[in-house]
Amino acid sequence: MRDEYDVVVAGGGLAGLSAGLTAARIGHSVLVLAGAVPGGLLLTIDRIDGLPGHPDGVAGYELCPIAQTQAEAAGAEVVAAEVDGLEAEDGAWTVACDGGNARAHAVILATGARFRALGVPGEDGLQGRGVSTCASCDGPLLAGRTAAVVGGGDSALQEALTLAEAGARVVILHRGDELGGQDSYRGRVEEHAGIEVRYGVIVEEVLGDGKIQALRVQSVETGSAEELEVDAVFPFVGLRPNSDRFAALVALDSDGAVVTDERLRTTSAGVFAAGVLRSGAVARAAAVSGEGAAAAVAAHAYLAGDVWPAAAALESS
Repeated sequence: MRDEYDVVVAGGGLAGLSAGLTAARIGHSVLVLAGAVPGGLLLTIDRIDGLPGHPDGVAGYELCPIAQTQAEAAGAEVVAAEVDGLEAEDGAWTVACDGGNARAHAVILATGARFRALGVPGEDGLQGRGVSTCASCDGPLLAGRTAAVVGGGDSALQEALTLAEAGARVVILHRGDELGGQDSYRGRVEEHAGIEVRYGVIVEEVLGDGKIQALRVQSVETGSAEELEVDAVFPFVGLRPNSDRFAALVALDSDGAVVTDERLRTTSAGVFAAGVLRSGAVARAAAVSGEGAAAAVAAHAYLAGDVWPAAAALESS
């Protein structure tokens, strides 16, 4: 890792790697601080659909290493280190990370998000002991056993299908009265003999001694509660942006996502944001990859003298 770069990218998911690739291809010196394991949340996804060039889908654990190799081949330096913080200094930014500090003339925030917890008793204590967010990791261990998936969006439906295809009996618990994922996922879930969908249900507690044994669930309509015996639970109830370390530097929305304008500029000059960290982002692989590239092009314009708008204009955009 050098002392100074034109562009430093914080985050090694698809948005960050795309930003690093694009900035390097433009001709900038680029450092991608990719976290402990480059790839982000996509590494846990068994099949990513809807990405151009992959008509049959592609596993996240295959796509992300390819993206990293491509970024490095273009000249980006990818380091497995976490960004600890940013500090403005003499018209540039000092980026603090595990391996030391680097000076950046432009910074692209692409630290992604993490799955939101259910926030119920018993959940924290049974993490890794039946509470999981990686169906492709744990699915083979659940063949012939019962797994609950909480949520009704794309992630919940994808992971339910992965578990069912590994041989698990899957119960989807959704507080709404209809699933919200893509039609293709909904159709496959509804047709799969190994998946049951229970609507109007919320999880109140995760039960177990050393490992998960059951969930206490409640009916939204009647308020009645029951215990549902399960061997694992997979919460997919939304994403929480990994933005805490930047809260003092850039504006965040009410959900903690980074506020940008249409050119992905934040309220701090020279700092951009891309991917699911960003307010209003579309949580699709194709979308976050495109945002990474767009942020790199915007950073190039900034380094070439693009005038930064006032913070108030950015917050209201």
